[in-house]
Amino acid sequence: MANFDRLSDAELLAATRAQPDAFGVFYERHARSVLAYLARRTENVELALDLTAEVFAAALDGCARYRADEGPARAWLFGIANHKLYETWRREAAERAARRRLGVASMEFTDGALERVEELVSAGEYDFLSGMERLSPGEREAVRARIIDERDYRDIAADARTSEAAIRQRVKRGLAKLAGKTRRGEP
Repeated sequence: MANFDRLSDAELLAATRAQPDAFGVFYERHARSVLAYLARRTENVELALDLTAEVFAAALDGCARYRADEGPARAWLFGIANHKLYETWRREAAERAARRRLGVASMEFTDGALERVEELVSAGEYDFLSGMERLSPGEREAVRARIIDERDYRDIAADARTSEAAIRQRVKRGLAKLAGKTRRGEP
């Protein structure tokens, strides 16, 4: 086993091709700074955590394309972070525009509402899955795919042959119903 701690970032990325453990050292060196950067830019810790995971997944996938002669690995990594950040902002803008066109208000969940769903699941007072029959078939499938199967909105939308915005709305409405905010047939 090689001592990866002594390698430069460029050497770690090159070594990752043959020894994937080398990427772990690269990750450890830069994860905090990428997360801090994204948290400052998004002002949303959860989103920053998701984006940080996406950044490092893209870096791992693309490390064979990294060229040390084009700049430091850290700059390359932050380039990926910027790309993921702008991609998210573009997607959110498109979703906002779609909601405006459809006349659908954005639904935000409070910590209390999310805690209520968690309580219902963990306390055993309510069988979470049996409560899903109150949801429309589209909401039920979206909630199951996103919350239970932990799938990405993009993948769910592709399988359902609809937009990410539509899937996000189905999940939000479904969670609201499960949290007791609305009942089927009520506004």
